[in-house]
Amino acid sequence: MVHEKRIEIRWRDLDAYRHVNNAVYATYLEECRDEWMEVALGDAGDLWDFVLARVAIDFREELTQEDDAVVVSARLSRIGRSSLTLREEIRKLDGTLAAEAESVLVARDPKIGRSRPLSDSERAALEAALAPG
Repeated sequence: MVHEKRIEIRWRDLDAYRHVNNAVYATYLEECRDEWMEVALGDAGDLWDFVLARVAIDFREELTQEDDAVVVSARLSRIGRSSLTLREEIRKLDGTLAAEAESVLVARDPKIGRSRPLSDSERAALEAALAPG
């Protein structure tokens, strides 16, 4: 399952060089990733029971206010014992790749604040999201 989200480039996203600041790319990715998680988990789990353990971003193309908006996509690439790995992209409206990223989310036990294995229902929901089509 690939989830896409269109995000307008806001004036506040720009830095002194008049391009989208590199830290804002992470925010764009997070907005799409959170929506992906809500759709993928459905009633099988709680988005708030997962934490971001790693994100690696490869910047490919500068974004500016003139680009108007971007399309961010997220898809599941791997399910581990207590984690999942997502592949994410930020594209300009013309399809140009602006950034690609890999994120690792870890299931967390809120009572003890440590990682925990995925529940059977979470795993089933994630496996359905991993399936092609």
